[in-house]
Amino acid sequence: MIKRLPVTQGLQALLETVTGYPVGRRTVPLDANGRPVPPPYTILYPLDRDDADNTLADNGKAAIADYQATFVSGPKPGEPDSRGGDDQAQWMADRGWEVVERPADGSPGYLHALNAGPGVDCYRREAREAGGTSDPNDAIITSVIRFRFYLEATA
Repeated sequence: MIKRLPVTQGLQALLETVTGYPVGRRTVPLDANGRPVPPPYTILYPLDRDDADNTLADNGKAAIADYQATFVSGPKPGEPDSRGGDDQAQWMADRGWEVVERPADGSPGYLHALNAGPGVDCYRREAREAGGTSDPNDAIITSVIRFRFYLEATA
C-alpha cells in the first residue's frame, strides 16, 4: 500500500517552495508559537484516493491521490483597511501551477520534484483550476487548484 501522509507532506513542502508562503493541512497554517498566520497562505486538503494494488496484470502497487490547494489572499498585516486582492490570489495560484510544470527544454519529468515518500514515484501529475471565492466581510479572496497524482511503488 502506498501511504498518503508522505505524499501530503511532499506536496505541502513543494507548495511552500513554489509560493514562498506557509501551507496548512486542512487548516490555517500556524506560526512557531501555535498562532494562525495572517494571509497570504495556502490550505491543502487531501481529497479522494484510489488504490490499485496487486492486479491480475502485475504484482505492483499503485494509487491515485487527489488534493485541493486553496490559495488565500488577505489584508496586509499592520495596514488598516487593506484588502486581499485578486492579483495576489492569482499570483499564488500561478505559483501553484508550477507543481505540474514540465521542464522548458522538453526533458522528461517535472520542473520541481515531489517527494512522495520512500519507494514511491509520482509518474503523472494533473491540475485543474476549480475557481475561487471571496468574502468581503473579512477581505479574503481565494483561488483553488485541484491536483491529481498518479503514484506507483518502486520497491
